[in-house]
Amino acid sequence: MESSQKLSVVEKIGYSLGDLAANLVFQTLVTWIAYYYLNIYGLKSEHASMLTLVVGLVAAFAFNPIMGAIADRTNSKWGKFRPWILWTAIPLGVVSLLAFKTPDFAYQGKVIYAVITYALLLLLYAANNLPYGALSGVITGDMKERNSLSSYRFVAVMFAQFFVQVFMYNFIIKAGGGTDAEAMKIGISKVMTVLAIIGTLMLIICFLTTKERIIPKPEQKSSLKEDLGDLFKNKPWVIILTVTTLIFVTLALKGGSYVYYFENYVDKAELTAFLEPFKKFLPTFENDTSLGLGVFNGGGILVGLIGIMISPWFANRWGKRNVFMASLLIATVFIILFYFFPPKSIAIIFAAQILHGFFYGINTPILWTMIADVADYSEWKNNRRATAIIFSAMMVGLKAGLSIGSSLVSWILGKYGYMPQSTSGQTESAITGTKMLVSIYPAIPFLLAIVLLFFYEINKKMEVQIETDLKQRRS
Repeated sequence: MESSQKLSVVEKIGYSLGDLAANLVFQTLVTWIAYYYLNIYGLKSEHASMLTLVVGLVAAFAFNPIMGAIADRTNSKWGKFRPWILWTAIPLGVVSLLAFKTPDFAYQGKVIYAVITYALLLLLYAANNLPYGALSGVITGDMKERNSLSSYRFVAVMFAQFFVQVFMYNFIIKAGGGTDAEAMKIGISKVMTVLAIIGTLMLIICFLTTKERIIPKPEQKSSLKEDLGDLFKNKPWVIILTVTTLIFVTLALKGGSYVYYFENYVDKAELTAFLEPFKKFLPTFENDTSLGLGVFNGGGILVGLIGIMISPWFANRWGKRNVFMASLLIATVFIILFYFFPPKSIAIIFAAQILHGFFYGINTPILWTMIADVADYSEWKNNRRATAIIFSAMMVGLKAGLSIGSSLVSWILGKYGYMPQSTSGQTESAITGTKMLVSIYPAIPFLLAIVLLFFYEINKKMEVQIETDLKQRRS
């Protein structure tokens, strides 16, 4: 049964709050997990790297497919996917708080505590965000409405990203009363408490304001083996899984490295002079490094919002795949340019970040609507719908990419001789490593993703054909 496919503004906003809440957690992981474990929590670089890699990969390849299969087989008066948003709202908030607390344990005890809380956080994130993502595939079957919904969603994501990347470093310093490790421990615990409460409330609102409209036929029955068989015969799904992994490797690499870039590479005197006009509008920042990092990230995010808002127009006109490839290629060029910028070229560094943010903003919502298209493609090919397990591709890729990228930050810094909590400065080798981490290394996965998308067959013509055929079948 399929009701009206048009969505109200209230439902679009309500749905978007779910990703705003989830990204208060996710953006914190992308931006701060490597810095937190090394500089605040006090893990050795090899242990921080191994923890984020191993636990993250287990979460990616175990938690997500299992959660996808469970969600597809969930039947309740609220639907298949909405109840999971409600059921996990409070546990996710509690565990996200615990994961950023530093217990007074011996070193081995701290490692064990970090492994347990990080694993629980990724498990609950999967149980919440995978059904949330799958929900976008059953709210509406109208491609234009999906593109519109995705834009609302990613405006909300950008708000979360804006807070975490612009203000969080400064709020942590203010809440803890300093920049030493002990003060930062107190600060991040206080900030995460507030975020956990806000995120829980937003998830509950998301549950209350959304509705599932695309209901699988009652006679549809399939085993987990059949669902998995359909997946690996689904070439677009395999490509999207790989592309998503590569995208999030880059996001974790560069996102987790900017704080090191500003602390160790960017010239402090030139940065102070450049930031002088901003101090009139942002007087509450504790120091020029936190202000510089905030303005740098904030500029890219705000311009990225423009890219997100115009993204549906480009996608509707030229098709998602073509727009995604073009915008990702241009965004990658601006990443590579960071390798060539001298530490005193502050204006050029900030300008490159703004241009990168605009072009990356265009492809941000497209990636998520493409996975909904892959779910439609699977139903179109197999006459069976398995939305959540297909959306697990996105979550597997997201977790795997986050885990690989975050572990690479810690591992690469260690290889270049970075010394956490050093009071005597870093070596030239370590400073070179921070520059490579925001330029050459993150550009490589983006370039590989562009190459893969040449083989992604759901172009504009096929999108229209799939949408038309499925509407006829469902009616």
